[in-house]
Amino acid sequence: MGVIKEPLQTKLFAAVMYTQSFDLRQALPELISSYGEIELFYGPVSFLWSDYYEDEMGPGLLKYYAVFKEPFDRSNLPAVKNHTNKIEETFSQNGKRTVNIDPGYLAQDKLVLASTKDFYHRLYLGDGIFGEVTLHYRRGCFRYFSWTYPDYQEPAFLEFLEAGRQGLSICGTPRVSALHR
Repeated sequence: MGVIKEPLQTKLFAAVMYTQSFDLRQALPELISSYGEIELFYGPVSFLWSDYYEDEMGPGLLKYYAVFKEPFDRSNLPAVKNHTNKIEETFSQNGKRTVNIDPGYLAQDKLVLASTKDFYHRLYLGDGIFGEVTLHYRRGCFRYFSWTYPDYQEPAFLEFLEAGRQGLSICGTPRVSALHR
């Protein structure tokens, strides 16, 4: 029988894609006031990997990635995704998004993203939200899967994540059940 342990420590992660006309300084205070200080960021970078969002958001998109400073309770990921969806709605114009916020969490062993879309490689987390292991960390580096978005495979982005995972605990602590106290 396995011993139940507290999960590995994580930090909140967010990828923010936005139109060139959108002022990122409008959305960042919303995120910071809700989730605390940003410890590390990467970008903005031009989003050149796909035209998937162009119909809704237009061409020439930019993307900014952030790791938040405070430890993050991964069980809160569905609530965070639903909150970021509301932020997106706030800044929508004529029913189209000007900003797309993809939250997740960074742990020593993986990067998990939240999604409203179900697919074979995503698990239901609750409240209409699915979780996807986008990258896993093994043998000293992040590794990707066939479903990992191309921008998450870029060497500079992976270096950013490597810096973000520094200081996270590498082992969980045993949890004592209330029945056995």
